[in-house]
Amino acid sequence: MLSSSSSFYSVLLVLLLCLHSSDAAAAKIGQGYRLVSIEETPDGGIVGLLQVKQKNQIYGSDITNLQIYVKHETEDRLRVHITDADKQRWEIPYNLLPREQPPAMKLTISKSRKDGGGSLQVSDYSSNEFIFSYTADPFSFMVKRKSNGDILFNSKSDKSDPFGEMVFKDQYIEISTKLPKDASLYGLGENTQPHGIKLYPNDPYTLYTTDVSAINLNTDLYGSHPVYMDLRNVGGQPNAHAVLLLNSNGMDVFYTGTSLTYKIIGGVLDFYFFAGPTPLAVVDQYTAFIGRPAPMPYWSLGFHQCRWGYHNLSVVEDVVANYQKAQIPLDVIWNDDDHMDGHKDFTLNPNNYPRPKLLAFLDKIHSMGMKYIVIIDPGIAVNSSYGVYQRAIANDVFIKYEGEPYLAQVWPGAVNFPDFLNPKTVQWWGDEIRRFHELVPVNGLWIDMNEASNFCSGLCKIPKGKQCPTGSGPGWVCCLDCKNITNTRWDDPPYKINASGTQVPIGFKTIATSAYHYNGVLEYDAHSLYGFSQSIATHQALQGLEGKRPFILSRSTFVGSGKYAAHWTGDNKGTWEDLKYSISTMLNFGIFGVPMVGSDICGFYPAPTEELCNRWIEVGAFYPFSRDHANFYSPRQELYQWESVAESARNALGMRYKLLPHLYTLNFEAHSTGAPIARPLFFTFSNYTDCYGLSTQFLLGSSIMVSPVLGAGENKC
Repeated sequence: MLSSSSSFYSVLLVLLLCLHSSDAAAAKIGQGYRLVSIEETPDGGIVGLLQVKQKNQIYGSDITNLQIYVKHETEDRLRVHITDADKQRWEIPYNLLPREQPPAMKLTISKSRKDGGGSLQVSDYSSNEFIFSYTADPFSFMVKRKSNGDILFNSKSDKSDPFGEMVFKDQYIEISTKLPKDASLYGLGENTQPHGIKLYPNDPYTLYTTDVSAINLNTDLYGSHPVYMDLRNVGGQPNAHAVLLLNSNGMDVFYTGTSLTYKIIGGVLDFYFFAGPTPLAVVDQYTAFIGRPAPMPYWSLGFHQCRWGYHNLSVVEDVVANYQKAQIPLDVIWNDDDHMDGHKDFTLNPNNYPRPKLLAFLDKIHSMGMKYIVIIDPGIAVNSSYGVYQRAIANDVFIKYEGEPYLAQVWPGAVNFPDFLNPKTVQWWGDEIRRFHELVPVNGLWIDMNEASNFCSGLCKIPKGKQCPTGSGPGWVCCLDCKNITNTRWDDPPYKINASGTQVPIGFKTIATSAYHYNGVLEYDAHSLYGFSQSIATHQALQGLEGKRPFILSRSTFVGSGKYAAHWTGDNKGTWEDLKYSISTMLNFGIFGVPMVGSDICGFYPAPTEELCNRWIEVGAFYPFSRDHANFYSPRQELYQWESVAESARNALGMRYKLLPHLYTLNFEAHSTGAPIARPLFFTFSNYTDCYGLSTQFLLGSSIMVSPVLGAGENKC
């Protein structure tokens, strides 16, 4: 669905990013910490106590004492966890992303370590892959590959480095690593990268989930994935590893080509290193930790058709009939919010989608083997006569602000947002899905707007004596009475991440960051987990209905989302450039452990040319998730609208359908080992360095290469 944020963000992007990046990168904030004690732990790790060398007030006061915990959790996974030694800090809930918890230990200063350096090899703790070493004062650490001594991470700061020592404040954390010039980095998404799949020096990488459409380049989009893969070829020997910073707070990551610096506005430093040494091994190790990708139902590998603007059931029936007439395969038909009564979740429009006729239509397409999927948004309409809202209030499931459900505006008007960190919300959500499934036997759910998107900003109330929304003008214009919130440190933190590509406040057009979840968890900390937590709740509900593999498509994603949901890359344009960008984004999500991914074929808006749509279906037929989707402002673009496109679709989708057994095998392989369905060429040809940045071709598995035409007037790959 159309984003509430439009492309005007890009107007000031370059100037603001230059100012922000240069100022932030040049500043050396603190003098770091010293290691004052270290010992082994009962679980086989090591734990140390760090003390700040000298405090300052830049971005707030430094935390005095830190605890560092290091453990080689498997033969190929190393964890380095740094947090406040004296009080608990926010971390991603362990029940949301299951993992080991650091042991609770209280350390004191060890005289023998006051002035010492040292080296502890993780191999002493059952490692075959890594060496972990440290310098005590100022504290820094290094991770090496044991087989060849290659330095994978080095936080030590020298005078010539653009970065400084490690900084750890309540709302500002900074740490850096040196990198060799020949390292090729991938990941750090979600964003639309104009330079291709490789990270590009001095491009901005901000991680914070926002409703900013994919047409905006080099900005934080719908998902947050603070992980990168590093591929190096030394002496003809390729080696890959990955680094995950498991942190849900907003962050800027500055990559210079020879260093990488994290600037984070909260949480902890929780690094995981994955040894590889091949790209496939890296993704195997990564998904073994974050969760294996969900096994997708076989039918989901077919072709899907959707449009925002199928205003009544007869239009949907015509679409299905026209695909059959054109002899273009179609396995799944979708509804955006057109089926809803007043944009309200779990409802049917009684006039345009009357239930008896819809059920008859579903009986017909189900008898043909086709499936039906609809959209649901997280915002629940504030409406005392709306049963979903009544039950939500009765179960107390909403995110709160000053004791009351936080008020926002999305498509139905005033809404409250369910708190999926609350176990009662998960139960309530599952019950609403069950009730809806009894009303309409859908085959999957599309969860959208879950960054979470809000058409307003700040603290709002419903206007008196005024209809909201007004019914005229764009539906995403805020019509609540709102005031900005800047009087809390959560709404106006000392360090400003480059949110939405323009350094807008972090609560801009989303949930206010001083709102709170279950058990007092701040939105400030949990913001980027919203879509992830909704995916988990939705997956649990659908799996409980029929015991079958659920199909869920989520716009917002986080580390581990692939275990529960597929993803599409959001609101793209019908342009040749966006066709190219779709390949890089798809390949990145394979690295992120979300292999069931694709872009809106022919673009979401504006209308594509006939030539572009021809070329796009020739690419999109080989996306793991293959769907044509557009919005109601554009002319119709179903594949049968042009005879030439219909012919291209029959040819390209014909090849896809012949490959369905292969795609299904790749789907199983993804679920078993994390291996992406669509892969960069370097996954197979790691010795060939010229393909390390190749972003215009891709592989399906290891043996089929897709080499598309990506430019107007071209006829060669």
